[in-house]
Amino acid sequence: MKTEITMPVLSDTMQTGRLTRWNKSVGDAVKKGEAVAEVETDKAILDVEAFSDGYLTGPLAAVDTDIPVRQVIGYIADAPEAAQTDTGSAETATPGTPPAPPSVPPGAVAEKKTTPPDKLPPAISTAAATPADSGFLEKPAPLPQPHVVAAQTPSVHGLPASPYARALARDLELDILQVKAGPDGTIHAAQVLAAALAPQDADLRMGPPYTIERPNILRAAVARNMSATLNTPAFLISSRFALAPLHAAAKAAGLSLTLALSRACALTVAEDPWFNHAWTQEGLAKRSRVDMGVAVDTGNGLITPVLRDAAKRPLKELAEDWRILLGKVKKGRIYPEDYQGASFYLSNLGVFPQIERFNAIVPVGASAILAVAAAGSDGLTDFTLSCDHRVIFGADAARFLQRLGKRMEDPSWLAGGEGQP
Repeated sequence: MKTEITMPVLSDTMQTGRLTRWNKSVGDAVKKGEAVAEVETDKAILDVEAFSDGYLTGPLAAVDTDIPVRQVIGYIADAPEAAQTDTGSAETATPGTPPAPPSVPPGAVAEKKTTPPDKLPPAISTAAATPADSGFLEKPAPLPQPHVVAAQTPSVHGLPASPYARALARDLELDILQVKAGPDGTIHAAQVLAAALAPQDADLRMGPPYTIERPNILRAAVARNMSATLNTPAFLISSRFALAPLHAAAKAAGLSLTLALSRACALTVAEDPWFNHAWTQEGLAKRSRVDMGVAVDTGNGLITPVLRDAAKRPLKELAEDWRILLGKVKKGRIYPEDYQGASFYLSNLGVFPQIERFNAIVPVGASAILAVAAAGSDGLTDFTLSCDHRVIFGADAARFLQRLGKRMEDPSWLAGGEGQP
């Protein structure tokens, strides 16, 4: 008996995961709860745990491939004999080795041998020996032809494409080489239609020579998230404040400037609940607490660890949470519950002295994000607020910056340790 190991669903938005390594080889004993593989999600590398005791058996999914969630990536057998004898193809029995696909040159046809019609049993007609190709019926082969040549799915640029997909691409004047294959590795009509409706890539063929590199899964996720914000009607509003008083107060309280800024934003959001709303198709979602998402540069992409209930919890608790979150980011072991669901966002590029001002994009699920630049020669720092105009109006944003500015100028609220207004 074999138990399936599947690509886990680690978040509501996760569609695929990248298998980065197998921790065990075929035939190795595994225990329930033991990490048998590692998967890279859009934010971190996580373990795939065994759900039962047994022995790892194949076929195993290839390492460094993107696999749809819930798809089988391997098996656990209940007996060592089954694991050693039921390993699938030789190519997949070794961790990290992909199965070799059938070699069919572009436009070629493969010969499929069938029983000659004159050798068929009387109860079987010659029509039954005639193959069908891609759903299109063919006429019976003329007698006494001993073989029937069946058209296989031709490959395009190394990927098989169905005849209908190729014809549809021609009708839509779409270069099928630009179409991504489906989960089964074949280009179908659905993939052609999706490519036709998607924004077209720039034509780079007239420029310098180039190669295509697959982005890491974090960068790909950021690209998807940013594309999802295109329909957000946003506006920008800016002001300049002296950040030195808050910086000094945070240092005296033993807090980081990031944490002090997060607390100041959370308290200001709590005073104007519109900034804690989000636009949905059903209406305005009103949050019961302020969860602060703070942008962090990982070196390979952007991630926003979330400080939960940032307006009410003691600063010492928030400081400890932030320490733990940064540790997870550094190790690449941050989980969806650590970085999803913020109701307000903060992006601080103040560590780069050349950045006088920048604009941030309002993430999906929030109504605003605050961008903080570096201090200028006059000691003032630019604060730019990006707002979803479906939720926030100009006067709302102006009052928000007004209240926030007062907290920057007089950070005495931070001296008590709790950071309450």
